[in-house]
Amino acid sequence: MSFRLLKLSPVSRLLVFLFTALLMTSAAAAQDDTDAPKFDIFVGYQWLHPGATVASFNGTSTNPLPTRLPDMGKGIGASVAYNFTRVLALEGDVGANASGDNNLTTVSAGPRIMWRREDADFFVHSLLSYSHLGIDGHGTSNGIGGVLGGGFDLKITRMFSWRVFEADWLPSAHHFPGLLPASVARPGLSSARLRTGIVMSFDYGQSKPVGASVTVQPAQSMVGEPLTANASATDFNPKHTLTYDWTTTCGKITGKGETASIDTTGATGGNCTATVKVTDPKAKKNNEATASNSFTVKEPPKNPPTVSCTASPTSVQAGASVSVNCTCTSPDNVPVTVSNYTATGGTISGSGNTATLNTTGANPGTVTVNASCSDQRGLNTPATTQVAIETPPPPPPPPVSPEVRALEARLALHSIYFPTAQPTKANLK
Repeated sequence: MSFRLLKLSPVSRLLVFLFTALLMTSAAAAQDDTDAPKFDIFVGYQWLHPGATVASFNGTSTNPLPTRLPDMGKGIGASVAYNFTRVLALEGDVGANASGDNNLTTVSAGPRIMWRREDADFFVHSLLSYSHLGIDGHGTSNGIGGVLGGGFDLKITRMFSWRVFEADWLPSAHHFPGLLPASVARPGLSSARLRTGIVMSFDYGQSKPVGASVTVQPAQSMVGEPLTANASATDFNPKHTLTYDWTTTCGKITGKGETASIDTTGATGGNCTATVKVTDPKAKKNNEATASNSFTVKEPPKNPPTVSCTASPTSVQAGASVSVNCTCTSPDNVPVTVSNYTATGGTISGSGNTATLNTTGANPGTVTVNASCSDQRGLNTPATTQVAIETPPPPPPPPVSPEVRALEARLALHSIYFPTAQPTKANLK
């Protein structure tokens, strides 16, 4: 039986327009990352507008009295689809409508393309059909036809959806031998079919779980130095806005998106962890992933300060003053102060790097001056210097008065020399 091109009725042209618009809109829309069932089955009600002129049962073979086939409001439709992928499926379709003794039954098969959204699925299909047409008073005719259309399903649960509408164009060619003229003997149907019903989905594949990872740069820092944490989410829906919840075991972390800043001021040194919880608020399942990464915070070195003190002069007689100067520095560049001056003799006073030692009352010998240098962290280093206290010279004799000097002169012993033990003349002979 031949198939010929049919002139489109207004209803058919509307269906073609709706089909094209749906196809373009769906193709332009990105799909949600939702899983797909292996099978889905539709069962529901269908209404049919045949869109054909046929012979009236009141006519004869030579005078067929052409009439329009009435709309067929009694109908049922069903289809089953095997999904090769989330988009492409092979669909088998059965539909039957009747109005009085007029009826049309189609059995169709062909490809279906579906665009899956989170809450609804859009589809288009193009099927090749076996068409069985019965006309009141003229018997039946089997022909070849097709189904071209689409619709959308509103998801109720994972298993059940409501096919809000399906709109199809069903062209088909038929032949009733013995009728004249050819316009009624070979009626060409340009039917419009509307459907609604329930879709049941079975055998969902395993969804790929979402994931996340975290990196921290640098991986090691000193207390007080900042770090940066970056999160990477995988297998989430790219069209959804994700939320990032950051926590850390060291310091303070701030950030609402993929990047967060870690402030380690005041943190205790050691091994630390940065954690992010990534959530897709729009997804109803498989919508959360948590990831962590470790980093190290080192406390700065705690070297004690270095200090040295000098006395000027280093040797004095008791009662003199000595200037004491101390120099204190921190290898870790921490602020320092010099304090706690003491001395083993005399008295000392002063603050900061300079003090004065008063040696009054100090015994002869060595006086030790002590000082302490402290930094902000409480580390202390002592320092000493020494001052020699000299023994004072004896006091000078008291002055002698003139009277005493005169007396001493009078009483001074004046010696007379008498030569004795001289040899005699006899002894000289």
